[in-house]
Amino acid sequence: MLDPTAEINRLKDLLPASWRMNTVVKNSLEQGRVIASTVSQPWQSTVKVWLNFSLWERLSLVERDLLFLREVSLRQQTSWWQVGPYQGMTLLAWIGGVWQLQQGDFSGTAIALMLGVVSGLQIWRQSQSVQVQVQADLEAIKVAEKRGYTETAASRALLQAIAHCVQLEGRTTPSFVELIRLQQLRTILGESPVPMPSQAIWE
Repeated sequence: MLDPTAEINRLKDLLPASWRMNTVVKNSLEQGRVIASTVSQPWQSTVKVWLNFSLWERLSLVERDLLFLREVSLRQQTSWWQVGPYQGMTLLAWIGGVWQLQQGDFSGTAIALMLGVVSGLQIWRQSQSVQVQVQADLEAIKVAEKRGYTETAASRALLQAIAHCVQLEGRTTPSFVELIRLQQLRTILGESPVPMPSQAIWE
């Protein structure tokens, strides 16, 4: 059996220094997913990742490495503090709201806070978009290459990890986003972009 503390320390060592400093990893046997994370609150810079070690330990080491790098990469892609139009809008809205409140303009405060909520929702939606999900895979592969993996080995490990997670979580088929991610990884590996029905996703 994996020692959770040792495994968490090993995984964090895989991260770039800038990611490692604000990433917290915890064991959560209650969650049904193998690995999960959430977008941090606007006033936080910490990325929180939860691992279900009863499922996590059933993956191979290379699958665990790529799955972890990918999860942290996803949250780095959608960080509140990442430079982007919605992040900037959210920051300006909250600053404007505070200023309006100090001026006693409650209607202006309400409008500013509403804009902040809207832009915040856009950040959350962005984290769910296919483009961001695929980009997180590509970024994880780049980081893995700096840790000694080849692009082919990292892509193969991530592809297998996605398929194994579907099985371990008791799902019958991958989600739509997972299917897109699998197709992208197959393209990197030079495999057929459209698998035959008999091949399914698990090859």
